[in-house]
Amino acid sequence: MSNRTFTMVKPDATSKGYTGGIIDMMIKGGFSIKAMKWTKLTPEQAGEFYAVHKERPFYGELVEFMSSGPIVAAILEKENAVEDFRNLIGATNPANAAEGTIRKKYAASIGENAVHGSDSDENAQIEGDFFFSKLERF
Repeated sequence: MSNRTFTMVKPDATSKGYTGGIIDMMIKGGFSIKAMKWTKLTPEQAGEFYAVHKERPFYGELVEFMSSGPIVAAILEKENAVEDFRNLIGATNPANAAEGTIRKKYAASIGENAVHGSDSDENAQIEGDFFFSKLERF
C-alpha cells in the first residue's frame, strides 16, 4: 500500500475560486502536499490522461471539460492515502456525497465534480508520473 495519492482540482472549481478552500480541506484532512502545480491541459493531454475512458460515451465531453480551463495537480501524502482521500472527496455525484466532503461542498454535478482522486495505488503512481518529474516531488 502506498502512502501517496494524486489529485486534480478541476476547471469548474478553479474557475469558481474554490481552489484555496479545497486545498485547505486536504490539509485539514491530514494530507501533506508533496508536489503541486497550476497548469492547463491541452485537449491532447486530457485525452491521454483519460485514455482509460476512451470507449465510454462521456469521453469527448470529459476531454473538452478537462481542457477548458486551468487545473491544480497535486501529489498528497498520508497513511492510507488513496482510500482516505476518496473518503474526503465524497461520491462522484455531489447529491450522494456525505456531508463534510469536498464534493458535497464544492461540486455542482456528476460532470462538474470539483476534484479528481486516484482510485488505486497503481493509478496514483501513473497519474502522478503524468504531471510531475522526480525533481518536482518532495
